[in-house]
Amino acid sequence: MSYLQRGRHVVISLMCLFLAACTGVPDGIEPVTAFDQNRYLGTWHEIARLDHRFERGLSQVTATYRTNPDGSIAVLNRGFDSEKSEWREAEGVARFVQSPDVAHLKVSFFGPFYGSYIVFELGEDYDYAFVSGFNHDYLWLLARTPQISNTLREQFLATITERGFDPAGLVWPDSSAERVASSQGGAAEQGSVVSQLSMSWRRRPAHLSKEPV
Repeated sequence: MSYLQRGRHVVISLMCLFLAACTGVPDGIEPVTAFDQNRYLGTWHEIARLDHRFERGLSQVTATYRTNPDGSIAVLNRGFDSEKSEWREAEGVARFVQSPDVAHLKVSFFGPFYGSYIVFELGEDYDYAFVSGFNHDYLWLLARTPQISNTLREQFLATITERGFDPAGLVWPDSSAERVASSQGGAAEQGSVVSQLSMSWRRRPAHLSKEPV
């Protein structure tokens, strides 16, 4: 085997290892089982996240999921960049890593590159979700409404601390500094949500886009 062929095999092997690692599960995290994909579809609001460069500066982030004809899940992430006064969007596709009743998916926003999307805690009514990426640097608190109760907030903080995440790194993008309401709390403001590892955001001037519903 020539040096060129050996080098090619090494590169391919490293890429396979990298892609496998990006769709893995962090230590201490177990995906939800008995997962109902149909109940999870629709729009979610991002309440909190561990910040990363793909979402940095975005607020009012939402993630909307729907089923594609081939059985995969279409992902539309949307957020507002207040500094540039424009909406940004990212379209992707999600597929189950194991079976559809195990909440471990892989999401891609470009090419063959996937990142883990793991629901490790889920409300009985599918009204909130704790979501992890492939390691402890990626974390989201999602809800069906832009506001959550203090009880859920404290539950989230306790759970993620126990599971090895750093709560000091959390960003609460629509809180106007942590707009957390009582469970009966007031009017829902247009909210926030999940993004995923590698996103290619499209930009839309604010005057051309309506706020998410």
